[in-house]
Amino acid sequence: MTRATNAVATRKRRKKILNAAKGHYSVRSRHFRRANESVMHAMRYSYIHRKDRKGDFRRLWITRIGAACRENGINYSQFINGILKAGIQLDRKILADLAVSDPKSFSIIVDRAKVALAA
Repeated sequence: MTRATNAVATRKRRKKILNAAKGHYSVRSRHFRRANESVMHAMRYSYIHRKDRKGDFRRLWITRIGAACRENGINYSQFINGILKAGIQLDRKILADLAVSDPKSFSIIVDRAKVALAA
């Protein structure tokens, strides 16, 4: 009896990995075993960094809001406390966009936060 290797499926699986490893350095893009290692690591890094990106953007938004708050004479933590007390439900992404694109609107929000803190 002849031995069945299922070469079609094996070739397809290996070709998929080698295509994913295009652009990797040296043997990592040509030899299946090294390419498989390289692709597995790359996939792991991309998964982790997709999660990290969220924190990076939040950090950027907080920095932008903090800078705009200091221009309006209040620090970041007092501002956040003030908008919570004032009942303003804007997230940091929107606040950062306002701080950069429309400083007048942002200063109105800061004034409302100051009033809420004083009360």
